[in-house]
Amino acid sequence: MMAAMRSPLVFMGTPSFSVPFLDAILKSGRSVACAVTQPDKAKGRGRRLTPAPVKEFALEHGIPVLQPVKLQDPSFVESIGKIRPQYIVVVAYGKIIPPVILRIPEKGCINVHASLLPEYRGASPIQWAIINGRPYSGVTTMMMDEALDTGDVLLQEKIVIDRSDTAGSLSIKLSDTGVKLLMRTLDGLDRGEIVPQPQDHTKASYAPLLKKEDGLIEWMDSSENICNKIRGFTPWPGTYTWYKGDRWGIWKAEVIERDTSSDTPGEIVEIRPDGIVVATGGGVLKVEEIQMEGKRRMGVHEYLRGHRVESGIILGQTSR
Repeated sequence: MMAAMRSPLVFMGTPSFSVPFLDAILKSGRSVACAVTQPDKAKGRGRRLTPAPVKEFALEHGIPVLQPVKLQDPSFVESIGKIRPQYIVVVAYGKIIPPVILRIPEKGCINVHASLLPEYRGASPIQWAIINGRPYSGVTTMMMDEALDTGDVLLQEKIVIDRSDTAGSLSIKLSDTGVKLLMRTLDGLDRGEIVPQPQDHTKASYAPLLKKEDGLIEWMDSSENICNKIRGFTPWPGTYTWYKGDRWGIWKAEVIERDTSSDTPGEIVEIRPDGIVVATGGGVLKVEEIQMEGKRRMGVHEYLRGHRVESGIILGQTSR
């Protein structure tokens, strides 16, 4: 009964990462007046308009959906204002929330961010934590302000990053933890038990959006750094290199022990049944899963059954 008496909230999110948060809010008995998500996007070869996962989930559960092209649009602002929401909850919406929206909710806009702020502000905190070889990551709930991820912290929880984690697997872990943290945050704010804490801006770091071209492997880098990059770029945008003019997507690799003092970075130094051993600027890497352009991903053991790979070739060169 108490949950039903709460003022409604507005949920803003777009990708599949956001869906469990909206689901948990509904299951808690809170009223969701509407879900705000980005406009449908053309995808695939047919360029068919495809709704975001949050839109699909919301419509399946009878929640009205708004998809403004611009958040400052007067008709959209008026629509949200008429709801008089207690909170606006933002989880991976994908755009900066303007001040005109931030001022609407009675108790503020709450954001769930996949890092331990002020570390890794920005669009790709999960990926950069792995790329930079961090031993842990975490989730933060915060009160949003006009700048990017600079608002006061509400609650935080740390998560260990396993050596086998990719950005995809870590995203699932952070989502599971973040859902619970969000519900604790909403309940704590309702009871007046959470005191927002300002961030230490001197300790801030930035996690910029990844681009496909960033996935090129630089073999002069260390094997450890390259392995972290492969993990951080999986499942998107993926890393790649060149073998005799062919583009190889690299999806899985392992740092191994071997003396490469006389080898050239990028040189294929050994062909094993379970991997292609490549020298780097520091150590060696065993590539275990690759993908030729236009083909599916496959383990090296399978790839070698249908393709010849030569030792001594320098990866990264677009021609011999």
